[in-house]
Amino acid sequence: MNEYVKNLNRIEFVVTMACTGKCRHCSEGDHSSYSGHIDADIATSAIRDICKNYQITSLMTFGGEPLLYPEVVYKIHKTATEMDIPQRDLITNGFFSKDKKRIREVVELLADSGVCGILLSVDAFHQETIPLEPVKYFAECVVESGISISLSPAWLVSETDHNPYNIQTRKVINEFAYLKIPVSSGNIIFPSGNALKYLGEYFDEKTEYSNPYDENPRDIRAISFSPNGDVLNGNIYGNNILDIISGYKP
Repeated sequence: MNEYVKNLNRIEFVVTMACTGKCRHCSEGDHSSYSGHIDADIATSAIRDICKNYQITSLMTFGGEPLLYPEVVYKIHKTATEMDIPQRDLITNGFFSKDKKRIREVVELLADSGVCGILLSVDAFHQETIPLEPVKYFAECVVESGISISLSPAWLVSETDHNPYNIQTRKVINEFAYLKIPVSSGNIIFPSGNALKYLGEYFDEKTEYSNPYDENPRDIRAISFSPNGDVLNGNIYGNNILDIISGYKP
């Protein structure tokens, strides 16, 4: 077993970098030129191989907007369920269709796949370009399905900072009050990509910010697959995931 990956217990998939939002806080920058998604069959094969060799306790799918490709999300979470990964989560902005029938169909897919929890990204930034009504209907369907759901807002500077964006975020959150959905701590916006470009005035130039999502390269506990198959220092479209893990060096 590779000493740098011996504590691996989590798998993440960036299903796609395509997105329905154009958020000014996005750390990845502009998503308008992205398309395509991770290959579902190769992704599920990787899950099975990893679970045969590691005790994986959680799996998450996100994007971009992963529900632009719900069938891919379904296959990934269905496999995670079959492999007895106990925590299976999805991050979504909730906007992939305006068709209520399609929205309900997708939620039914998620329930059938075994998704345990959904983090719904709603805040001042998402709702600048994403309509609220289809997102609220998506949330209603999720609540009815029995899947655990929580709102996951992005806060600027801090959750308690009284800037215009945070004020608007609280108004957006209030739109979901009738559903009694819990609000998670969300995340504090990191100065990267669009956030640095459009919100630079809110960041202190003298402060050295650390990316909260960075892994310790000498103690990998979570591996994240990109839509193009990149993972660690390899690519699952060309090599078996166990070979990639075995050959990994920081």
